[in-house]
Amino acid sequence: MNVKRSILLRVRVAFLAALIFAVAILFRIGRIQFVEGEKWTTMAEKIGLQYKNVKATRGSIYSDNGSLLATSLPFYRVAFDPSVADEDVFSQGIDSLGLLLSGYFGDRSATYYSRKLTKARQANKRYLIVNSKRVNYQDKKIMQTWPVFREGRMGGGAIFEKVDLRFKPFSELGTRTIGFINENNEGAGLEYSFNHVLSGTDGNALFQKMAGGGWKPVYDGSEVKAVEGMDIETTIDINLQDVAESALLRGLEQHDANYGCVVVMEVSTGYIKAISNLSKNNQGKYWELYNYAVGEQGLTEPGSTFKLASMIALLEDSAVKLSDSIETGKGTYVFYDKVMRDHKKGGYGTITVAETFSKSSNIGVSRLINEHFGLKPDGFIGYLNKMGLTESLNFQMKGAGAPYIKDPSDPSWSGVTLPWMSIGYELKLTPLHTLAFYNAIANGGTMVKPMIVKRISKAGESWKQYSPEILKESICSEPTLTKVKKLLEMAVQDGTASNIKDSDYRIAGKTGTAQKVKASGGYERSYYTSFAGYFPADAPKYSCIVVIDNPKGYNQYGSDVAAPVFKEIADNIYSRDSDMHHMFDPSFTPEIGVFPVIQAGQLDDLQLICNTLGVSNHSGTNEEWVHARRNYNSVKWMENEILPDRVPDVMGMTLRDALPLLENQGLRVDFRGNGRITKQSLTAGTKISSGSRIVLDLS
Repeated sequence: MNVKRSILLRVRVAFLAALIFAVAILFRIGRIQFVEGEKWTTMAEKIGLQYKNVKATRGSIYSDNGSLLATSLPFYRVAFDPSVADEDVFSQGIDSLGLLLSGYFGDRSATYYSRKLTKARQANKRYLIVNSKRVNYQDKKIMQTWPVFREGRMGGGAIFEKVDLRFKPFSELGTRTIGFINENNEGAGLEYSFNHVLSGTDGNALFQKMAGGGWKPVYDGSEVKAVEGMDIETTIDINLQDVAESALLRGLEQHDANYGCVVVMEVSTGYIKAISNLSKNNQGKYWELYNYAVGEQGLTEPGSTFKLASMIALLEDSAVKLSDSIETGKGTYVFYDKVMRDHKKGGYGTITVAETFSKSSNIGVSRLINEHFGLKPDGFIGYLNKMGLTESLNFQMKGAGAPYIKDPSDPSWSGVTLPWMSIGYELKLTPLHTLAFYNAIANGGTMVKPMIVKRISKAGESWKQYSPEILKESICSEPTLTKVKKLLEMAVQDGTASNIKDSDYRIAGKTGTAQKVKASGGYERSYYTSFAGYFPADAPKYSCIVVIDNPKGYNQYGSDVAAPVFKEIADNIYSRDSDMHHMFDPSFTPEIGVFPVIQAGQLDDLQLICNTLGVSNHSGTNEEWVHARRNYNSVKWMENEILPDRVPDVMGMTLRDALPLLENQGLRVDFRGNGRITKQSLTAGTKISSGSRIVLDLS
């Protein structure tokens, strides 16, 4: 029993001694940190020691299917402490190391590198940047096997300082939307808007300042590791982004416009599937400089796309029928001291309310609104508020422009404000806001918030989920909704946008052409053109807005400039999405023995189609591009030779095959119709001159 007590007593004494020792250490640490901290910090600075931030690895940005839009890749700055390696390791390996460094960097001789490292060792230098060029992770692993370097940091003096660089796998695609962040935490786009989650938490470590101004890390065990940033998953479909950006670029180049933007949205969710902004630089090339679709610089007078809001207000507050008539005269009408004009020379005369919208008569819409709301303009503004047009969208990206819609209390309100406001002047909206409004019509009257980020995650685990959000349960009554849907279809089938109607699916939408305001006041002879709508009209899945600013040339209206870009995007989406296609009539049966129509295209694709359909086919060529020839009951592939600097033969091809082929040859492509190519404006085989344009007819 006495032995046990003695052992227990010794244990207690040892524990108490250890506790006292630990408390003493903590006390000393606390004293050094809080009481003597300034003294030691000053001393550390005198000998060149300083605690510095260690940047955290930034989170990645993904598309809707997990494709990387932006990520941080580790690169390394190669440095060297010449004093670390012992004499045998250094002397036996320095010549081989110099040879390997010379071969890798390719800028200096092996002798240069050997002498550089040797002189630094003789001068007792403790830190030397071997080369300013950064190396990637794989090259770093290889370098760690080289003579001297293979002994590691403590045995050979090799120092690989990690530097994260931002990388965009899709290059310039959607670059402004992805955005950037600089060293002052200023920037734009998603990188800037979600910097608080992407940036992570910086670490802290001790560094020593070396001769020449460099800082060498001192691994003393006190370093605090950085915490990696989180990832964000966007709603962007990278394929649709490519489609939208390519179509917009062609439209801008064709009309030599100042800038343009496109937004494609999923109707039911408000998810933005594509967003592109292109503007002309000093060299006449188009690139993404500013987000006009969202930002304050994109706030403009929308023009005729706003007539949809005016028609809703009119139908909601009156007994007006679409079949009622309105006199628009010979194309001019005077409101007080100001003349309003219709774009059709000679005017429309007497037309129905429905035609007023589909033909986009300024006079007709303005007269209807002024006659009904002229004595109660607050009522008109009240309807705009109900439609969600006066409130901010609270979009997920910073810098979004807020709507400017004045009311009768505004000092600038005058007798002509209401008539001009009814057709999209004396107010300002961003393209995104206009699209959200049109999307609400497609969505059964429910306005959903446009969204571009749906999830924040860390290592694949969800940290925050963004669900579709309703901004307005109903922007109008069901009877009015039914009528305006009909009006939007009429505008495409028989109105100002009849040039983009399609036999396979219906588009609903409205053109817009607004004169731009001069800096000195008044309006100039340049235009802001747009088209907003959705498709398929009978079961809307996507909505889209196209804006093209200041197009040049003869055709400067929204129907000629913006609407065709919308149609190109819609056609491409429709061709990709089989859910939007109508099934064949059950009574339809294919005619037995009819040979399939196969004309021209890529050999691999055409062979796959024939093999899938059980059509016999054979080829005596390995060329990528071929023409089809019928050979009894089989298809024979004939070589379609593509020569450098010569116009290819694209007759019989689909636009999908012809476009990349022609553009890779340096040709600019315009096209009309749909189906297969039946005519090309440049003869196959002729020499291509710089800037050549080819026009394709499809049927």
